[in-house]
Amino acid sequence: MTYIATFYTHFGALTFQREQKRRGLNAQMMPVPRALSASCGVCVRFAQEEAPQVEGATDLEGLYQEENGGYRCVFQAE
Repeated sequence: MTYIATFYTHFGALTFQREQKRRGLNAQMMPVPRALSASCGVCVRFAQEEAPQVEGATDLEGLYQEENGGYRCVFQAE
């Protein structure tokens, strides 16, 4: 499954991307898709089979699963 993680800050996105790469995942920083919004304007797109662990992710704003050409929210920060 492919996921899009959005963040409040660029630093949060960069930190998350580095952690995903450390775990062996292909994680790419990119502009946030128009259908979504994010405070900092960048997101991290990555794929993994199991549900992502979001505890401790720095500045995570939302996590979306790509689904049927759209996005389904699986986590939203308060």
